[in-house]
Amino acid sequence: MTWIATVLTIFPEMFPGPLGHSLAGKALREGIWRLATVDIRDFARDKHRTVDDAPFGGGPGMVMRPDVVDAAIEATPAPGPLLYLSPRGRPLDQARLAALAAGPGVRLLCGRFEGVDERVIEARAMEEICLGDFVLSGGEPAAIALIDGCVRLLPGVVGAEATLEEESFARGLLEYPHYTRPQSWQGRAVPEVLLSGHHEEIRRWREAQAAEATRQRRPDLWERYLARQSPAGSS
Repeated sequence: MTWIATVLTIFPEMFPGPLGHSLAGKALREGIWRLATVDIRDFARDKHRTVDDAPFGGGPGMVMRPDVVDAAIEATPAPGPLLYLSPRGRPLDQARLAALAAGPGVRLLCGRFEGVDERVIEARAMEEICLGDFVLSGGEPAAIALIDGCVRLLPGVVGAEATLEEESFARGLLEYPHYTRPQSWQGRAVPEVLLSGHHEEIRRWREAQAAEATRQRRPDLWERYLARQSPAGSS
């Protein structure tokens, strides 16, 4: 079954963008996944194709109209959950990407201006997703990132699927550092253990490096990792 990403946006020309290149682009051409864009402006009710209006209660900026957004959603019976890319949403993580990739696809609503009228978010029971604690000009870059993260998990997209098991977040840790030729560069040598040919020693070194990187750089991830390693019920 082909995985389908449906994007509702006022800028459909932004797609596929980066998704048309590299692994995602190759998988798109091979039919492993499919991209559909819906221009929200096509569902506007006036000749100017207006999708926004001033916020009730005053304040800066404009808000996307619930009637226009809802009409676009209603006309798009695509598979998968309806997600709204929003700075106030749940942070996107690898586990959520894996769950989405395992399904039939996703429907992504890209907000613009000050956001989308709350009533249509509630009426459509949208799941709000964000990439992190920062604000973008619109949901399109976030949608591209989410789709890319899902597509690379689809069967047949990544050549050596074992690499997915060692990536950052796959096991709750950040990934270990990598080295390649030249063996010595600007006075910096490749760690001797990687030249030893002893696979078990290399595995242990990489595990230790991943743990240390996580402990130093992401103490939040490290604490969760430790909690998962502890026997149930232990203090």
